[in-house]
Amino acid sequence: MYGPETHLEESSIVPGDSHLFPDTDWLIGNHSDELTPWIPVIAARSSYSCRYFVLPCCFFDFHGKYSRRQSKKTQYREYLDFVAEVGRVCGFHVEEDCLRIPSTKRVCLIGKNRIYPTTERSLMDEQITQFIRNRQTCAGVARDREDGFNHNDHAVCKGASSELPENVMETAGGIWMPGFQPREKVEQTRNCAALPRDFVDGVVLNVANLLLNAVPAKSCSNTHGGNKNTWNQGESLSLKEVAEHLNKETLKRLKSEYGGLQTLLKNNHQVFEVLDGRVHIRDWRKEKPSRKTKPEVKRCLSAEAFKTRLCWFFIHHPDGCSLPSESCPYAHGTEELRQSETIKKKRHIR
Repeated sequence: MYGPETHLEESSIVPGDSHLFPDTDWLIGNHSDELTPWIPVIAARSSYSCRYFVLPCCFFDFHGKYSRRQSKKTQYREYLDFVAEVGRVCGFHVEEDCLRIPSTKRVCLIGKNRIYPTTERSLMDEQITQFIRNRQTCAGVARDREDGFNHNDHAVCKGASSELPENVMETAGGIWMPGFQPREKVEQTRNCAALPRDFVDGVVLNVANLLLNAVPAKSCSNTHGGNKNTWNQGESLSLKEVAEHLNKETLKRLKSEYGGLQTLLKNNHQVFEVLDGRVHIRDWRKEKPSRKTKPEVKRCLSAEAFKTRLCWFFIHHPDGCSLPSESCPYAHGTEELRQSETIKKKRHIR
């Protein structure tokens, strides 16, 4: 499209001397995540004529997640103001506009003109360095406070900047922020969805037995679909109590996933409810589909998904399922299993 002389390159950007663009007219950050606050800095240091456009989306500071300071603004508005402040510190006249795109994050910030003469570039660069030092110190203060970062910390951060090494922006290889991690080219799915099925099934069975054995069994029925008035729902336990009963290897594996144990249990919503930090065995007799029903429960109860998966309680619970077969959204045995409509449609398309 652009001809053979055009060079297109895909690579990770680490803020530093090796990623400056002195011959570039515009730097464009489209939902640039970790790089968002760095784009005005890179533009300012690339050349006096370099301009930038940035569309902030996820909230990142120069090093890690952005910590809120004000409660009177929305998080989005506060973050936009922060990115605009970065642009002004870098010497740009910052303009704001709203794009006509189907997104809730559609406010862009543009730096086209400088507010300082070219002879003052070195002074401006020192100002940028000091600003980033202050932000890094503030991030450390915020992490140390259990209640988060508030506006009263601002004076503390201003006075603490001298605690950082003077060469924080002059590290080996010209990297401006040690420890900055660009996003991987292919992001790993770490929401427990990619864990091996046998591992997940083992944790589910382990936790369910823990809850069932936390109180004396209320039923001795071994017949599936027995006396429903004595169906054992077990006890509720806190996530911490559940974790204490899991082995170290299991916990280590779960900690590498976003949300860890809680995410795995919520993913298995057929079996568990996690409410206010406590784990319960779900009693499907109490599930009444309505507008307020949680989305994951609605999916389970939809006509398309009805009887497309085996009922965990029918197979594993000592009292069987709390619902009769005709009422349970899951199959009581392989003979009841239906093929998912989604799979049918995919096969039909092929």
